Amino acid sequence: MSPGLPLAPAGRAPPSGALRVSDAKAPGERVEIAASDGGRVVAHRFHARSPCARVVIGAALGVRQDFYFDFARHLAERGLSSCTFDYRGVGHGAPRSLRGHPATLAHWVLDYDAVLASAARPGERLPLFVVGHSLGAQLPAITASSGKIAGMVAVAGGGGYWRGLSPRARPFMLAMLNVAAPVSIPIAGYFPGAKLGMIGDLPGGVMRQWRRWCLDPEYLVGAEPGAREAYARARFPILSLAIADDWMMPERNIESLHVHFGTRSREARRITRAIAGGPVGHTGFFRRRYRETLWPIASDWLLERARAAGRERSQATSPTVAARPRANSTSAKHNESQGDAK
Repeated sequence: MSPGLPLAPAGRAPPSGALRVSDAKAPGERVEIAASDGGRVVAHRFHARSPCARVVIGAALGVRQDFYFDFARHLAERGLSSCTFDYRGVGHGAPRSLRGHPATLAHWVLDYDAVLASAARPGERLPLFVVGHSLGAQLPAITASSGKIAGMVAVAGGGGYWRGLSPRARPFMLAMLNVAAPVSIPIAGYFPGAKLGMIGDLPGGVMRQWRRWCLDPEYLVGAEPGAREAYARARFPILSLAIADDWMMPERNIESLHVHFGTRSREARRITRAIAGGPVGHTGFFRRRYRETLWPIASDWLLERARAAGRERSQATSPTVAARPRANSTSAKHNESQGDAK
């Protein structure tokens, strides 16, 4: 997949390309990004005035990118230009009807890769980070642009194997995987999760593939050919955030997936209600009420990594100590004699 995918603005860009991130109602700069198979990805960019890094925010299964807009503004206000996007068939990328929509998770990987590739702008030299929520932390390792990622904050970003879930979640998951999905998709032509109170509406192919992952003890690493090797090649640093009251993503499922990453730099933190200042659950981390307590955990880590990357670039590009001009033979002999006299 080529690193420079074309962008087609789908709405009016802010003047001079600078979004007023202090405006709480600013929706970001809407763009469409071309995926390698010709698919179109609707994204929103939130520009920092003097960015030190770029951040792609990967959504959880069935969650619209709008949910992450406030968090994206927070990152931009702190100097981290950010980008949200919808997988095809979800949110801004959804048609009027999902009936017969051809998307699978393989297409979503292409969508993710397209956004990563467009964010890693040639010649810009800003580090590229990912903040992945659940599925959004599972997919980056298997994209073609994985090698461009300088680090990832994984929020509740583990596997979905049903036996690893909490006792409370297992009956719900089994009902969804073995009854709701197989019965509803042939009838509706998609997964009508909104009506069923399960995740949300999804293309049938996406739900079928995700079902296969959830029934495999090693989740996508065991279910998808080549995924194990891709994870082993993913060596970017990871900040893994487990949510203590998240009954959909227990810590053991996070560990069971993250053990496959090739990175030697993984920091794990457990977010409790006491730290957050209230209940968090599977999606609460990105709610505005946690702007002061939880969001800085992610943005501080990203800034620290971005500054470290900047220092490394400066050291790598700084000129070596210039060699002193060669003295003529007379002066050289004089200096040598002066040295001998001392």
